[in-house]
Amino acid sequence: MSVDTPRRIVLLRHAKADWSQDADHERPLADRGRQEAPLAGRRLASAGITPDLTLCSTAVRTRETWKLVVHELPQRPRTVYDERVYEASLGDLIALLNETPEDVDDLLVVGHNPGIHALADALAGEAEGDILPRMNRSGFPTSAFAVLTFSGEWKTVEHGVARLVDFWAPHA
Repeated sequence: MSVDTPRRIVLLRHAKADWSQDADHERPLADRGRQEAPLAGRRLASAGITPDLTLCSTAVRTRETWKLVVHELPQRPRTVYDERVYEASLGDLIALLNETPEDVDDLLVVGHNPGIHALADALAGEAEGDILPRMNRSGFPTSAFAVLTFSGEWKTVEHGVARLVDFWAPHA
């Protein structure tokens, strides 16, 4: 891979979760979440996004979200369920991106706020049109995703390295 290899990072927040008596990690999706997650999958597919690898939090709501999203994609990427994505800080998430194998061009991360929103905001050194202010005004709601592009090796991902090229939320 050359240093100029174009890469894409898709950051997807889990769909709406139920406020049950379960521990936070075990919270399932709410009915609204089960309806909106496939919408996110269809939007990703229509945008031509076919990740090579998906990193997904081990929380029940993220695993359920991913199951509904991936069903809408033209092909199923390799998926790694990583407990480090759950409750990850911005620094933790950047460290995970830095570990991505170099044969991966498109990476999708299914995680939680505030980390997913913070990561999208931190990586976006530039953005197309009004996407960045729109993303920040929205607060990165459930089922939302951001698409960022950058060139280079995964180990060089840091603040400001990417361009925010798309942001989608079910009610935005």
